[in-house]
Amino acid sequence: MVHQTMAIRMTKASKASSNNKVMGFLSRRWFERWVEPFVRPSVGAALLGLAALGIVGSLGGCAHAPAPESPSPSVAPAASAPSPGVSLQRAKSRWVAVDWRELPGLEQDAIEQAWPAWLRSCERPAEPWKALCPALRQQAQASVAARRAWLREHLQPYRVEALSGEREGLLTAYYEPVLEGRRQPQGRFTVPVHAAPATLGARKPWFTRQEIDTLAQARAALRGRELLYLADPVEAMVLHIQGSGLVRVSEPDGRVRTVRLAFAGTNEQPYKSIGRWLLDQGLTRDASWPGIKAWIARNPSRVQELLWQNPRYVFFREEPLPSTDMASAIPGPKGAQGVPLTAGRSIAVDPGSIPYGTPVWLASNGPQTSLQRLVLAQDTGTAITGAVRADYYAGSGPEAGELAGRLKQPLRLWVLWPR
Repeated sequence: MVHQTMAIRMTKASKASSNNKVMGFLSRRWFERWVEPFVRPSVGAALLGLAALGIVGSLGGCAHAPAPESPSPSVAPAASAPSPGVSLQRAKSRWVAVDWRELPGLEQDAIEQAWPAWLRSCERPAEPWKALCPALRQQAQASVAARRAWLREHLQPYRVEALSGEREGLLTAYYEPVLEGRRQPQGRFTVPVHAAPATLGARKPWFTRQEIDTLAQARAALRGRELLYLADPVEAMVLHIQGSGLVRVSEPDGRVRTVRLAFAGTNEQPYKSIGRWLLDQGLTRDASWPGIKAWIARNPSRVQELLWQNPRYVFFREEPLPSTDMASAIPGPKGAQGVPLTAGRSIAVDPGSIPYGTPVWLASNGPQTSLQRLVLAQDTGTAITGAVRADYYAGSGPEAGELAGRLKQPLRLWVLWPR
């Protein structure tokens, strides 16, 4: 897992600002602590010129934020907020500073439910968050009102926009299926789930899904790489699309235990939506997973044809789980940040828009659900690209799968960034 370093630059408007505008937009302490270490060299040089004129204080040239001024971040005085409208730009998005009042549902969300996910991000914090993680741990014992006050004091909300200025994007959802499997092919359990082949790196891209099913060379490369066997090729496709799954395995000794199959790589073929193919062929008007499954039930002889429309094939590895019979006690799969996901509080994002580990305010109203809540950017995905784009981790099991199969609605995002 590769951490994404914050690559912030000031907008053209702020570059052209006079000395007084620079001071009006950004407080000295806020700018020195969180922006200057990440601005492009040309901007840093220009501001160092201002420093020589005595307008901006001396700016360090280090690549990371300096250590907090107080050993106790929870009691350190908060830096001044940037004026509303000030913007910071990333590779694929622009962040615009706003007042906290712009965030819908702020007083209604049970933000304490997001704290476990936030503390997990603190296990692998990006540089701007290292100084605040000790305070976050202290706040885990505070009241909800105290936590809200802490957010307002130490963080600044920024509305996430596309570089073109578009403020609204798309929210979808994903989940972790719970399946039945066997260690060896047995009865209807004949669909293999594979570990990555030894020759995966020797051929790029590797064989397509259809070639894996039909070519002797591909089958030979995967011989002995079978982890488990599932009963349904459609279930296997769901596992491939979601990227991980919980499988209840009947072991040879008669025990039944749950294992996790975690993402371990792909054949590097492009992902193509089988739902999109059904729509393009005029075979259905409902490309949600329930709609796809209904079409399959009506056309069982065309299942293989359907699945071959997606050439991407995913390889897995088996991960140990805690010994428990309670599904709720099983931690979520690890996301791209390298920490376990939390149902209802983790999202996948485009890291070119929002870096991993960032707390995000999410607002989405649609026919499936209404969401206004604090979430953490902890994962990404092949189809998750663009500024205002998120995939909501719904959890595991059939209920989560039902939501994930249908959720597709408008989205607005605000990042919460240290002052």
